[in-house]
Amino acid sequence: MEGAAHHLIFSSPEESVCAVLKISPLIVIIGLLLLAEIRRTRGSSSITFGPPAYPFIGCLVSFYRNRHRLLDWYTEMLSNSPTGTIVVDRMGARRTVVTTNPDNVEYILKTHFGNFPKGKPFTDILGDFLGRGIFNADGHLWRAQRKLACHQFSVRSLRNYTAGTLRDGVQAKLIPILERLADEGCVVDLQELLRRFAFSMICKFSLGVDHGSLDPALPESPVTRAFDTSSMICALRGAAPLPLIWKARRWARTGSEKILSDSVGKVHGYVNSIIDERAETMRKMDYEGSTSDHEMDRLDLLSRMLLDGHEKEEIRDMVISFVMAGRDTTSAAVTWLLWAVSQAPEEVEAELVAEIAGTFEETGMNYDSIKEMRFLEACLLEAMRLYPPVIWDSKHPLADDVLPDGTPVRSGDRVTYFPYGMGRMEALWGKDRLEFKPDRWFVEPTPEGGGRRGALKKVSPYKYPVFQAGPRDCIGKDMAFVQMKYVVASILRRFEIRSVHRGTPVFVPLLTAHMGGGFPVRLRKRQS
Repeated sequence: MEGAAHHLIFSSPEESVCAVLKISPLIVIIGLLLLAEIRRTRGSSSITFGPPAYPFIGCLVSFYRNRHRLLDWYTEMLSNSPTGTIVVDRMGARRTVVTTNPDNVEYILKTHFGNFPKGKPFTDILGDFLGRGIFNADGHLWRAQRKLACHQFSVRSLRNYTAGTLRDGVQAKLIPILERLADEGCVVDLQELLRRFAFSMICKFSLGVDHGSLDPALPESPVTRAFDTSSMICALRGAAPLPLIWKARRWARTGSEKILSDSVGKVHGYVNSIIDERAETMRKMDYEGSTSDHEMDRLDLLSRMLLDGHEKEEIRDMVISFVMAGRDTTSAAVTWLLWAVSQAPEEVEAELVAEIAGTFEETGMNYDSIKEMRFLEACLLEAMRLYPPVIWDSKHPLADDVLPDGTPVRSGDRVTYFPYGMGRMEALWGKDRLEFKPDRWFVEPTPEGGGRRGALKKVSPYKYPVFQAGPRDCIGKDMAFVQMKYVVASILRRFEIRSVHRGTPVFVPLLTAHMGGGFPVRLRKRQS
C-alpha cells in the first residue's frame, strides 16, 4: 500500500528524492551527471596518452572531427605516445585502450589470457550472425570448438586440400576466366574475382559444396550478397555511438537491423539446407563406424562434425564462422599484395616471377614446394604488415588490470591491439616502415648475382599479430598461406597485372578490410 501511495504522489523516483531533500530536479540531474563523470574517470589519475578529453563528453569533439580518418588518427596518436598506447574516452562509448606495444599485446593475448576474453560486448555484436561459432565464443565452448577444428588443419589434410580442391579450383575455374579476360583486353575488378574464388574454396572446404561462378559478367549470388550484408551491418553495430541504438532497432525490426535479420535468415537457411541434405546422404551411405583415418582427412568440416554427432545449430555456427574467416581475409591479402607488386620497382616482380617459374620447373606446385617459396612469402608478410585483413581486435577484461607499460585497464573496458598501426610504427619497423620492402623479412640480404633466398626472420607474433597470437592464434594460418601462395603463383606465372588507377587505393576497414572501389586491372599474358 505504501508503494502504491508513493506512485500516486510522485510521478518518478527522482521527484520523490527532490521532495525529500527539498532541492530542484536540475540539481539532482547535475549530481547524477557528476557521479557518472566520476565513474567514467575512475582510475584515470595515472599518466595516460590520447586525444584531449573534457568533462562529460570526453574526446567526442576530436573523435567527430577525425571520424573519416580514424585509422590514420589513431596511428598518429600512437606514434606520438611514448608507451605506444592511448586511451580513448568519449561520451556514448566504452573507455577504450588502444595499443601497439608488443609487450602489452603479449600480456593480453598470452600472459593474462584468462582476464582478456572477447567478452559479451563483442559477442553481442556478432551473435545474430555467427551465433556461438568459434570466432565468437569464449571459455569452454571456444576450447571444444578449437580442438575439433585443429583436426581439419592437419598436415595431411592440407596436402589433400592442395592437391585436390585448391588445384582443381585454380586450374578449372580461376585461370580459364583470367585467360578469357586477358584475351578480351577488358578491365576487371580483380578484388571481386578473388573474393568469389575464395568464397568458392572455403565453401568446398567447410561445406563440401562448389558454390557459384567466378565469371564477373554474372551477378553475385543471393547467398554471397547475404554474407556481405550481414558482415557489413555487424561492423556498423560496432561503430554505433551507443549499443542501445542498434539494439532498439533490432527489437523494433526496423532499418538496418531488419535488413540484417533478413540477410542472416538467408545465410542460415542456405547452410541449414546443406546440413540436412548431407545428413540424409550420410545416413543412406551408412558412414558411421566405417570411416578410416585416411577418409576422415578428406572430409569437409560439415561432414566431420556430423560424424562426431554435433547438434545442427552448433554445426551451422561453426561453418559460418569458417566461411567468413576464410573468404575475406585471404582475398584481401592477395589483392593488396598484387597491387603492391604492381607499384613496386620492377626487380621485385622480376624476382617473384623467377622464383615462381623455378618452382614450376623443378617440382611443380604442391604443398612442399609452395612452402619453399620464400620471396613470395616475404611479399605476403610485407603486404599484410601494411594492409592487414583484420585491422584491430578487442578484448574486454574481466577484472581491473595494469598493462606492462603502466596503463591501467578497468573491468569492462575495451582493450584493443592494433595491427594496422603496429605495421606503421617507426619504433617497430624503422624509418622505412611505410615502404613495401620484402627484403626486411630475410635474415641475410639478397644474394649477389641472384640465387635462392636464405631463411626468413622469425618475427615475434606479438610484434606482428596479423594472425593473432597466444592460445587464440589463427589455426588456419598454414592453410591461408598455402592458398594465397598457390593463387598468386598461378596468376603471376601467366599474367602481367597493371592497375588502371593511379595513386594509393582507399583502405576500408569493416569486419575484414578491403580495397575501396575494388581493384580494376588489365591483364596481359606473359610471353614465356
